Amino acid sequence: MQPKAAARSVTNPFTPALRAALIALMALAIVALQTFAAYAKPESLAPLAEKISPSVVNITTSTLVEGRTGPRSIVPEGSPFEDFFREFQDRNRGEDGTPTPRRSSALGSGFVISEDGYVVTNNHVIEGADEITIEFFSGTELVAKVVGTDPNTDIALLKVEATAPLPFVSFGDSDGARVGDWVIAMGNPLGQGFSVSAGIVSARNRALSGTYDDYIQTDAAINRGNSGGPLFNMDGQVIGVNTAILSPNGGSIGIGFSMASNVVTRVVSQLKEFGETRRGWLGVRIQDVTPDMVEAIAGLNKSTGALITDVPDGPAKDAGLQTGDVIMSFDGVEVADTRALVRQVGNSPVGAAVRVTVLREGKSQVVKVTLGRREDADTAATSNPEAVPDEEAAPEAKSMLGLTVSPLTDALREELGLTGDMSGLAVTEVEEGSEAFEKGLRAGDIITEANQQKVSTIADFEARMQAARDAGRKSLLLLIRRAGDPRFVALTLAE
Repeated sequence: MQPKAAARSVTNPFTPALRAALIALMALAIVALQTFAAYAKPESLAPLAEKISPSVVNITTSTLVEGRTGPRSIVPEGSPFEDFFREFQDRNRGEDGTPTPRRSSALGSGFVISEDGYVVTNNHVIEGADEITIEFFSGTELVAKVVGTDPNTDIALLKVEATAPLPFVSFGDSDGARVGDWVIAMGNPLGQGFSVSAGIVSARNRALSGTYDDYIQTDAAINRGNSGGPLFNMDGQVIGVNTAILSPNGGSIGIGFSMASNVVTRVVSQLKEFGETRRGWLGVRIQDVTPDMVEAIAGLNKSTGALITDVPDGPAKDAGLQTGDVIMSFDGVEVADTRALVRQVGNSPVGAAVRVTVLREGKSQVVKVTLGRREDADTAATSNPEAVPDEEAAPEAKSMLGLTVSPLTDALREELGLTGDMSGLAVTEVEEGSEAFEKGLRAGDIITEANQQKVSTIADFEARMQAARDAGRKSLLLLIRRAGDPRFVALTLAE
């Protein structure tokens, strides 16, 4: 009988402590590699520029300008230059003596977004142009036609007919751009031809003057002629359209603005499909909720949302939205302020049925609204106030909250240029230095609501003040109309 072989003993050289140390070392190595990859920059941007530059174009426009009429001579009579200038002027006049029309040229930039020849640029680059010529990086020139324009975002879509597929670039997600990310601007600055500049994203969500503004600010050099050109990320995707600069001298000082691609793509898609934009329209006039209004509006605990100041005929009125409602959310998205609401409504499809959550008399309500089309909307506000009862005698004025108010009479309506059906209290005097004066109230303003309820008499006004005090509020919310324009103002109630 053979003896059993002894069990083989193997000693594990990796003790628990050593294994833990190795794992920690590997983790540190991975973190170091990731950090290096994140911060490593290419030695040159040339490979990226070579890849995307064929899609960037120069744009030349030509516009026929009517000849100017003016004085026959611009030099003193008897001057030795009189004959020279007379001859010059005669060369620029027709046979009938009228000034000859001349052509004016302008330069800009753009970029190709499809192989079949769609080109994006700024509206101001091609606005009013009779002829538009596209010059490609290769030197080829093609005549372009305007597909559609959107002055609100300063975007235009052009189309050229080419014999072969064109090099093009794609849009990226501008919302993914971070402050500090590297970017490249390309275009035709000052008419000098193709040019590349690099910088970083300096800021996000900038607004200049437009309703739908969403600009990326960059310090990449942008000058006149760069308008309409692309702003690229390091993946070669367009995240903005170079549109404007902030400069005291007309040249780049490192503050340039590019319309965010997530705005541009929606506009371009509509221009391509319809030849025009089709934005959603809610049909309300709104203002931001200020901190001093929070105390005056029941159920509101922070200065957020959009306060409705007027509801003219339109989708909102049909759905039951009311003056004084605070829009807290639109289509499931919380409303931060009026700018956010306007952009979200504009980005919504025409005809969409959306749920709008409002705060009304301290309670939350959901109203379903079918959106109209902004471009078709009649912006003239209309109102349907309650009729004013006839007055047998001239009403007495009364001073409250720094204001002297008086019920409207036919004489006051005529004096203030108001319609016969306007109701409310007329502000006849505002105490200088008062809170009301500091917040912009002036004689001639009309108070139509107090505490989000209509007022037509001084008794109404006093009752609203007392009701606000009884509810423990420290401010009274007034709806003021001036030249037909409404706005809310909150005034502090005296103890």
